[in-house]
Amino acid sequence: MEISGIISAILIGIVIGVLGRLVIPGRQHIGVLWTILVGIAAAFVGTAIAVAFDVADTKGIDWIELAIQVGLAAVGVAGLERAKGRR
Repeated sequence: MEISGIISAILIGIVIGVLGRLVIPGRQHIGVLWTILVGIAAAFVGTAIAVAFDVADTKGIDWIELAIQVGLAAVGVAGLERAKGRR
């Protein structure tokens, strides 16, 4: 992966994190930085899953890959919220 791919993954990860947070109902008590970090991780892992299932390279927008990434971000935000709520 080139540096431009990493930078775009980080930028997309920020958007993915915000979308994942919006999917979860109610208010989350985690910070913006945690949301961004979860989104970046979801972007990388979601892309790897999409490549494994051979749905990463399609013509136009990769909707399946985006859905996987947002779903992972939602799970990550919910898991982090639950982990922080136990403290």
